[in-house]
Amino acid sequence: MTIRAYAVERAGGSVQVRHYAVAPPGPLEVLVAVTHCGVCHTDIGMIDDEWGISAYPVVAGHEAIGVIEALGEAVDRTRLAVGLRVGVGATAGSCFACEWCLSGRQQLCPAKDNTAVRGNGGAFASHVRATDWRHVYPIPDAIASEYAGPLLCAGTTVFAPLLRQGVRPVDRVAVVGVGGLGHLAIQFLEKWGCHVTAISSTPDKESDARRFGAHEFVVADGAKGLEGVANSFDHIVSTVSADLPWDAYLATLRPHGTLCVLGVSDRALTIRPLSLLPGERAIVGGVTAPPAETRLMLDFAARHGIRPEVEMFPAARLDEALDHVRRGRARYRAVVEF
Repeated sequence: MTIRAYAVERAGGSVQVRHYAVAPPGPLEVLVAVTHCGVCHTDIGMIDDEWGISAYPVVAGHEAIGVIEALGEAVDRTRLAVGLRVGVGATAGSCFACEWCLSGRQQLCPAKDNTAVRGNGGAFASHVRATDWRHVYPIPDAIASEYAGPLLCAGTTVFAPLLRQGVRPVDRVAVVGVGGLGHLAIQFLEKWGCHVTAISSTPDKESDARRFGAHEFVVADGAKGLEGVANSFDHIVSTVSADLPWDAYLATLRPHGTLCVLGVSDRALTIRPLSLLPGERAIVGGVTAPPAETRLMLDFAARHGIRPEVEMFPAARLDEALDHVRRGRARYRAVVEF
């Protein structure tokens, strides 16, 4: 068959409609007809070659929602069927044979299939292929398609630390950045039962932060503004891509507190050892969740009414959607309807 894709031919270029011939699904593969796809900063990074790994033409997109059109012969038919509404996220497959896959940590698989960095195989297209059916997620009826896409990247990224870092309902947690990831992190943490403080350099986001569930709001300009919350938090979830005064943020953690870094800065993370050692604090990184945790996230979001706030764009305005995200203007996730 032939798929219609929105490809970029050079770094920072505009999208061009291209048609590619694709083979029928292999034994474990699933072909999904895309109806909606979120726009993530990772897509911009690939289109603009921010990390020097892009191979053109690039078809970005990795927050896809659609309907199954074809299944490989080895796909479990008790879980997936043609016509079922599903999602394909940042990871479309993994080896299921390495130590990481066998222990349920497929997000760490060295051979995982990253949807966003495939070249011309992303989800800004009429169809997207998952290379392993176990990375395809039935979408709960309670979550509309335009909201489901961003949950498969931004949602899993901020939900996973709740499980991996042992966040408790009695914990006090700070979310740095009220943006695409941050506005979801606030919602998940509030429904988890935590006392949530939103930290932002933008004062006019306070009303939104409180609407998403934040109990407190702190305006921080660099280290200024953090003095009043010293030794306050059990966990910090940093969702911004900016370089922060990390020592000042570590000083807001209680002993044994954890700073989870989810945003990607282009500068080195610099800290003083004494910001960590006396309080036995920890710094950890985070990526999108494996399949088991992603399914838990979707169930939790459906049960508690957690939804991204989205701005919708038709496929004909994909360039506009990309530039909207590129310039940091999305409030709070852009979603393209195909």
